[in-house]
Amino acid sequence: MANHASAKKRSRQNKVKNTVNSQYLSKFRSALNKFQSSVEAKNDQEIQKSLSTVNSIMAKAVKKGIFKKEYISRKLSSLSKQIPKK
Repeated sequence: MANHASAKKRSRQNKVKNTVNSQYLSKFRSALNKFQSSVEAKNDQEIQKSLSTVNSIMAKAVKKGIFKKEYISRKLSSLSKQIPKK
């Protein structure tokens, strides 16, 4: 680790940002797993609710700069295609 004050500050900031980003990634993965399980169970109400939750989490992650907008758009499209048609 460097001895400069700015390098020490940057190190502290990186640790905090890494923690926050890890939390968003964990929320994202948990929501995706819940969505996948509801699709497998074919529970229509649960599918819509979990898709809404996933979409909300993904939008917040994009806003924070954790994921790129294009990746999330592509992911949301593929998740929407998994919903069974009536």
